[in-house]
Amino acid sequence: MTDEAASGPVTAEGAVSAWIRNADNGVSLTVTWNGTRVLDEVPLGFVAGGTEFGADSELVRVAEHTVRDRFRAHSGKAVGEHGYEHREVVHAFREAGGAEWQVIMRVARDGVAIRYALPALDGTVRVTGDRTAVTLPAGSRSWVLDYQTWYETPRYGAGTAELSAGAYGLPLLTRLDAERHVLITESAIDGRFAGAHLRAGEPDADGGRTLRFTFADDAVEVARGPVTPWRVFLVGTLPRLVSSLLVEELAPPASPELEEAAWVRPGRAAWSWWSDFYSGAQLEKQKHFVDVAAGLGWEHLLIDCGWDETWVPEIVAYAGRRGVQVHLWAVWRDLNGPEALRKLALWRSWGVAGIKVDFMESESKDRYRWYDTILTETARLGLMVNFHGSVIPRGWARTWPQVIGYEAIRGAEYYVFFENQALTAAHNVIQPFTRNIAGAMDATPVAFGAGNRTTSDGHELGLSVAFECGITHFAGHVDAYTARPPAARFLAELAPYWEETVLLSGDPDSHAVVARRYGDRWFVGGIATGPARTVHVPFAELGVGPAAQVWIVGDASPAGDEVPATGLAETTTTAGHGVDVEVARDGGFVAIVAPADADLFRSAARPVRPAPAVRPAVAEVGPDGVASLTTDADARLRLPPGWTARRAGDTGWAVRPAPSLPPGHLGVVTVERDGDGVVPVIAHARVVRPLEPGSHALSGLPMLAFVNDDGPVERDQSNGGGNPGDGRPLRVAGQGFDRGLGTAPYSEARFHLGGHATTFTGAVGVDDESAGRAAVAVLADDREIFTAVVEAGKPVTVFHLDVRGAQTLCLRSESATPADTGVHVDWVDTTLHVTPPIR
Repeated sequence: MTDEAASGPVTAEGAVSAWIRNADNGVSLTVTWNGTRVLDEVPLGFVAGGTEFGADSELVRVAEHTVRDRFRAHSGKAVGEHGYEHREVVHAFREAGGAEWQVIMRVARDGVAIRYALPALDGTVRVTGDRTAVTLPAGSRSWVLDYQTWYETPRYGAGTAELSAGAYGLPLLTRLDAERHVLITESAIDGRFAGAHLRAGEPDADGGRTLRFTFADDAVEVARGPVTPWRVFLVGTLPRLVSSLLVEELAPPASPELEEAAWVRPGRAAWSWWSDFYSGAQLEKQKHFVDVAAGLGWEHLLIDCGWDETWVPEIVAYAGRRGVQVHLWAVWRDLNGPEALRKLALWRSWGVAGIKVDFMESESKDRYRWYDTILTETARLGLMVNFHGSVIPRGWARTWPQVIGYEAIRGAEYYVFFENQALTAAHNVIQPFTRNIAGAMDATPVAFGAGNRTTSDGHELGLSVAFECGITHFAGHVDAYTARPPAARFLAELAPYWEETVLLSGDPDSHAVVARRYGDRWFVGGIATGPARTVHVPFAELGVGPAAQVWIVGDASPAGDEVPATGLAETTTTAGHGVDVEVARDGGFVAIVAPADADLFRSAARPVRPAPAVRPAVAEVGPDGVASLTTDADARLRLPPGWTARRAGDTGWAVRPAPSLPPGHLGVVTVERDGDGVVPVIAHARVVRPLEPGSHALSGLPMLAFVNDDGPVERDQSNGGGNPGDGRPLRVAGQGFDRGLGTAPYSEARFHLGGHATTFTGAVGVDDESAGRAAVAVLADDREIFTAVVEAGKPVTVFHLDVRGAQTLCLRSESATPADTGVHVDWVDTTLHVTPPIR
C-alpha cells in the first residue's frame, strides 16, 4: 500500500495538533504540541471477529466538524459552567472483506482523544484485541501504577529503561522533556465496554518501550456503534494537565433532569471508621462526630460498616437538625439485582443522602453493567454515590453528577490494614499529577493518628487541598483535629468545593503546590517528599496582588530531622511576589489567600434547628389498613417503597403501609421541613402492623431502639464484635440455642407490644464465649418485671412473664461488677404470646 494521508493536521484552539495517516504499516495517529511531536505514529485499530481492523485498511471518507457544548460541573476541580470547543474528525475505513469501521478523533486545547466504531455492524461481534500502542522514547520518565483492577498499588516514578514488561494502570504520565508531558487515560465508559490498561513490552532497539492498550476482559462483545471508550492523551505542561477538564468534556452529557441536580452537595465529611474501627455500630459515637462536624461547619457524616437500620433514622434526624447529611456504607454484592436494589429506595426514605459502595474490584464489562444500574438508580432516587474498591474516574461526574468520589488510590486506609506498608510522601506527591487529574479521589486525607506514618503533620494537612474529591472524607478522629487548633481552624475554613484549580509549582518527584479557589479566597496545599527545605510559592497566576493576606499553617519544626515532624505552626503575611515556606522532611503546609480588604476567616458553626413535630412516635395500623399521624402544617413525608399517604386536614396524615408489611413489623415514616439549604430538618415515626394471635419469636421482630456495648444486638447468634452478623451460635453452659438475641452489657433492646401480647417467655445466660457475671432485667413500659444475675458456666435462667397491656418491652443487661468486663449475655428462646381476644 502506498503512503496515504487520511487527513491533514487538525488543530483546536491552542497548541495541540493531530492527524491520522494510512500507510503500509497501517492506520496511525500523530500528535504535536507547539509544533513538536509528542506522539508519533501511534498504531490505531482493533481485532474483532478474527479481523484485524487497521492493519490493511482502505480510506473511504473523512468528515470534519466542530463540537461546541457546555456543561455544569457539580463537583470536581472547577465547579460551575464550562464551555468547550473540539475539532472532531471521523475517518471511515474499509477492510478487504468489506467491513467498515471508523476512527473518531477529537482535538482539544489540551489534548487528543480517539475511539473506534462499527457503524454498520449487523448483530454483535467479539473484540479480542487493540492495536492502539504508545512508544515511550528512550530517556523519557514516567509515573506509573502496577495494574490492579481497583488501583490501590503505590504509584512511582521510573525511567523508560527501568520499567518492566508488565501491566500498568491509568492514568499514566510521561515526561518527554522539561515542558512536554503526555498523560494517558480513558473517558466515556459504560456497560457496553470493559476497562483498559496499558501493557508494556520489552525495550526496542532504540531503548524505547511500547505500551499497548489491553482490555480487562479477554473478549468484549459489542454491538453497532462505538467499540471502545475514548482513549485520551493530554499533552502540554504540568499546570495545563492539572487544570484540564478534557475527561469530563468527552463524557456524555447529563440527562435534562440531572443537569441541575441541586441535591448534589459537595463538601467535607466526618468519618469514624479509620480512627475507631467498629464505631459504625455505635449511635452515640456517631452523634459525637456529628456534633464536631457541625461545629466545624462541615456538610456530611459517613457511617461505615456496622450501622444498623434500627437507629439510622435517629442519626439522620440528629444530623439533619445540624445541617449535616448522612451517607451509608454498603458492599456492592448487597446491591446486586432488582430485589437488592430496593434497599436504596428504603434508605433514601429515611432521609439518607448518599452511599459509599465498596469492593467492586473489577473492570469487566459485566461489572460496568452493574455500575450502569447503580448510577441510574441513585440518580432516580437523589442519592449521592462514592465508589470504593473501584475503577478510576472516566467522566461520570459530568454524565452522573451524583458521583462525588472514587477511591482507586492507595489512601489512608492502608495505615489500618497494612502496618508495614505505610503510605510514602513520594506516593502522595505523584497523585496530583496523575490520578487526581482524571477526577475525584477519595484518599481520606489528614491522618494525624497514623502511628507508622513518615509524613509530617504539615504534609497531612496539605493533603486536604492538594487532593480533590467531591466530598472529602477526613481520616482522623474529629477530636484529633480539635486537639490541634490551627488544623481545626483551617479545616473549618476549608471550602466545600472548588471553582478553579491552579498548579502553582511542583514536580511528581519532589513536591506539589496546588491552589484552589472558592469565591474571592484561594486555598493552597503544599506536599513535599525528601529532605527539609524551603518551598517557594508564587502567586502571580492567582492575580491576587501583593497586598493580599496570606495565612499559613505548616510544620512547627521544619529544620529538624524528626520523621515525622509533629506539631503545626501558623503565621500571617502578605502575598508580595510569593512566599517562602519552610517544610520538614516529607513535609507540607496549607495557606489561605484573601484580598487585603476582606475577612480572612469566615467559618461558623452550624446552628441546631428545631425538629418538625410528629405524633405519635409509634402509630399502629388500624383495621382499615391505615395509621394516623399528626405533623406540622408545613411538613412533608418520605415513605418506604410501596407505601402511600394522604392529607387528613391541615396537619393530619393517613398512612397506608405496603401490603407486604408483616404483623409485628414496622416501617419508618420520615417527616421533613425545610432547613439548612438542601438539608431538611427531619423527624421520624414508626408505623407498626399489630401483632396477631399466636407465638412470635422476639428475634424475628424489629427493635424500636437498642444500646449495646460492642456492635449491634445480634439476632439468633451471640454478640460477636463490631459488625452485624459476626457472632457465633448461641451457647450457654454447653447447651446450644437456635433463636435469641446476643448482647454485650451495657445493653438495652426495646420492642413495641402495643398492648397485644399476654405473656413473654424465654431464658437468659452468659454465652460460653465469655466469662464473668451480668445483672439482667426485663422491663414492661419501663417497669421491671424480672431481674436476675447470670454467670458464665451456669445454665440459663428461665422466665415466664405477664405482659398484658404493656406497650413496650425492654431487655436490659449490665456488668454485675466493674471487674465483669467483656461479658456476652444471650437472651434465648424469647417468645411473645398473643391470645385471641375473648368475644
